Amino acid sequence: VSATVQSIVRQHKAQYGTLRNFARKHVIQINDTHPTLVIPELMRVLIDDTGMNWDDAWYITTHDVDYTNHTVLAEALERWPQTLMERRLPRIWQIICEIARRWQEKITAFYCGDESKIRNMAVIWDGEIRMANLCIAGGMAVNGVSALHSDILRKDVFRDACAMEPEK
Repeated sequence: VSATVQSIVRQHKAQYGTLRNFARKHVIQINDTHPTLVIPELMRVLIDDTGMNWDDAWYITTHDVDYTNHTVLAEALERWPQTLMERRLPRIWQIICEIARRWQEKITAFYCGDESKIRNMAVIWDGEIRMANLCIAGGMAVNGVSALHSDILRKDVFRDACAMEPEK
């Protein structure tokens, strides 16, 4: 995802001279949780490579990335070991931590500190990075592979997130 994000940003800047209109010109589609790292990588490129501040980079990211989920089974949703990210991609890990911290604050406020909701929706929990939750936190839209699948996600798998952010 790094090479793709860098290429898209470079070509966009060359064509438009600015990144302020990036989200109006592009949609990055995450097809299941495999390419989830596009979210922190886009943040990294916008912040580290172009000098953008967090809030502007976050706005672009959360108005640019869409997530299509392919499974309704909670045990099939990807969870990556925190230690893997800490060791292999330390800057991406820092960005994920900040995304997770801000997302958890939002969940905590919305659900009045309900530990079961926080645990269910957290990006980082119990030494794991929950890739679907990262997609929900960092994306502008979530859908399933069909209308029926989307309905199951809305009413069951991602029920708590849908209550908090129904527009997604």
